Amino acid sequence: MTYESIAWLPLCAGVSIAGLVLSFLAFRRRGAAAGLRMAAWALLPVAAYLTGALSALWTIGATAVGFVTGLVFNPLVWAGVAVAGLSVVLFVVSGVLRGRRPAGGRPKREPAAVEQPGKAGPAERKKTPAAAPAPAVAAPKARANDDDFSDIEDILKRRGIS
Repeated sequence: MTYESIAWLPLCAGVSIAGLVLSFLAFRRRGAAAGLRMAAWALLPVAAYLTGALSALWTIGATAVGFVTGLVFNPLVWAGVAVAGLSVVLFVVSGVLRGRRPAGGRPKREPAAVEQPGKAGPAERKKTPAAAPAPAVAAPKARANDDDFSDIEDILKRRGIS
């Protein structure tokens, strides 16, 4: 069926007249706002015919239907859809793996243990107790807060703000 084979004026006029009758009924039952809104919708088919927009809408609709039928019935297109889906899965997996990496970038590699004659090997070194951490590492929280505020006070003083 082509655009030219349809008698558009009687069709659009009939749809508009039916819509105007329904808008009158809506006006009586639900009020002026509902009736006016229905009348506005009812006048659109005639307006589309008179402005020539109906042929553009026909072309858009025919193109969309052709695209969808070509998409649904073409196995080559479905292969493309499968490849696109695989691509999305790979993007998601790479994002998950990226999120598991340490914040500093690449993980740092520890230097390999070099065995020297006369020194203990790696198995013997593991048996020795680890050195205790330095006592200056753990600072009380009150001291940390005081240092934070003193830094802020220094900055404010340098800017001339008391």
